[in-house]
Amino acid sequence: MGVQALGYLGIRAKDLGDWASYGTGLLGLQRTDKSRSTLAFRMDDRKQRLIVDADGGEGISYFGWEVADAAALDALAAKLEARGITFARGSRALAYERRVTDLIVLNDPLGNRVEVFHGAETTTEPFIPGRSISGFRTGPLGLGHVVLHVERVEEMMAFYQDVLGFHLSDYYTHPFEAYFLHVNPRHHSIAFVRSGKNAVHHLMMELFNLDDVGQGYDIAQSEEGRIATTLGRHTSDYLTSFYTWTPSAFMVEYGWGARSIDPDSWAAKERPEGPSMWGHDRTWLPQEAQDNARKLRMGLAQQGYRKPVQVIEGNYQLAPGVCPWWDSLRQAGSEAAAVG
Repeated sequence: MGVQALGYLGIRAKDLGDWASYGTGLLGLQRTDKSRSTLAFRMDDRKQRLIVDADGGEGISYFGWEVADAAALDALAAKLEARGITFARGSRALAYERRVTDLIVLNDPLGNRVEVFHGAETTTEPFIPGRSISGFRTGPLGLGHVVLHVERVEEMMAFYQDVLGFHLSDYYTHPFEAYFLHVNPRHHSIAFVRSGKNAVHHLMMELFNLDDVGQGYDIAQSEEGRIATTLGRHTSDYLTSFYTWTPSAFMVEYGWGARSIDPDSWAAKERPEGPSMWGHDRTWLPQEAQDNARKLRMGLAQQGYRKPVQVIEGNYQLAPGVCPWWDSLRQAGSEAAAVG
């Protein structure tokens, strides 16, 4: 039994004030003060999900991956020991700081600090968002997903699959090379982009309502230089999202409508259609790569590439068909399904 979800993240920052305004005013997180040099954010019933440390740096300092219980944590520790992988038991003080029962600490092949824990503290106090949003889709899916720039993809894939228990969801090679891995019904909880460097690419947060995303997009557009990737929809997890630059020099993907997969029956495959079905102009890519990405999307449009919108109960209302042409297509599809 391996990792089950992404539980928390530690973020390095140069200034807490920047994160305080960005985290609450745009992302809609609930701020919970910790000390003069750190602050934390809630996004659900957990006491904390993001911990920001004003140490003068940038990026993500540690990744908190959750396992089911003490037995699962001990089993992983035994597995690490048997494989000769260096790790340390977290102290009581560290567990208290992370608001968990117990944890172990180790590094992945590229030196990222990995904290595997169980027993995250929750609270009965209601989540109060920093701006008016419906809330975040978390629970057993974890807080979202992370994507990393990596130099040596093969080493990272082996570690996260063979040691921590991740499974490949899918991958693509154009306009850049990326691999997506899952540990629960979220399509991916971590992904690796082969880019020749080692750094955090982005963190994804999923909202309950599309309007939360659209209103966040309005806020981001009002701040010069905040938008990193325009509004669009992914081919892999079907998420409709946009990306913004954080005060810590990585991106947050802010989205809605990701599909859930069945981890027991999912079959990994290459996605030749590329990362996005429409939108998602990536301003951080070299111009040639941006042009290639747009060419892929335009090709999908010419093919009539479509995927169902992913909704949850109470998140939609069916509208009656009013177009004879569209109604005939739906009827033909229903009849074909019945025959099949």
